[in-house]
Amino acid sequence: MRPVLSCAAVLVLALAACQPVRPDAPPAAAPATVAADDNLNAVLWVQRSAEYRAIAEQTYRAAAATLDQALADPAWDALVDGEREGSGPGLKPAVVLDIDETVLDNSPYQARLVRDGGEYSDPSWDAWVEERKARAVPGVVEFARAANARGVTLVYISNRAVHLTQATLDNLRAEGLPVEGEDVFLGLGTVVPGCEQHGSEKDCRRRLASRKYRVLMQFGDQLGDFLKIEDNSPAGREALLERHRDWFGSRWWILPNPTYGGWEPALFDNHWKQPRDARRAAKRAALETAP
Repeated sequence: MRPVLSCAAVLVLALAACQPVRPDAPPAAAPATVAADDNLNAVLWVQRSAEYRAIAEQTYRAAAATLDQALADPAWDALVDGEREGSGPGLKPAVVLDIDETVLDNSPYQARLVRDGGEYSDPSWDAWVEERKARAVPGVVEFARAANARGVTLVYISNRAVHLTQATLDNLRAEGLPVEGEDVFLGLGTVVPGCEQHGSEKDCRRRLASRKYRVLMQFGDQLGDFLKIEDNSPAGREALLERHRDWFGSRWWILPNPTYGGWEPALFDNHWKQPRDARRAAKRAALETAP
């Protein structure tokens, strides 16, 4: 039995048959398809959920409420042993902040990768930073004003490379963040006399900050924003958390970032050169499906 076309379908076919066909018309493009991306929900949560904004704001609000206590206690210190080089009453108080996903929200960059099926690359990241379009993380501007009012300097220790200094400072200022000179930005590639930097670890730059400032607090979205990670494995990271658990919520303040971080390569032995599917399989294998 042949299918019977509805009146609407007949009309559509008739109209299509009446359209002129250009002999030089290009062939119709196939609809673009992008593979499912593990980061879709994570990026949407950062951009669209009220919960993300609430967590970020409550973190900075609680930190601001602790500033006076930190300033009044001469023994208050947010650097681990081995990363503190300066001491004495002459040091100016400061807080150390990571930038990306701690002070500036780069979720539009992550959203573009999800949309286009891409992965992080230095050229695409540099191009995004040069746009100077990252918005301030909720709550950070209010915290910065509270710190400034108390004479506390904001020091930015970031793994944005030093050649991105001007674009970064422009973006920070445009979002209302205080920048007391270019020397408060310690990007990747900053030379620290007497300290050899390994990869993207920040310990040398924290030591550099400690020579000039009494560091009251640190802010970040990764464990490596607070101390050096010697063993980037799930067990190694858990051990660091257990050792310094009491500092979170007083000296250390962590912001939520489900989109990327050192926790991810820890699940596939830090082998970024593996194909994307292999990395994804390792992450799936790490899922816990029962207690």
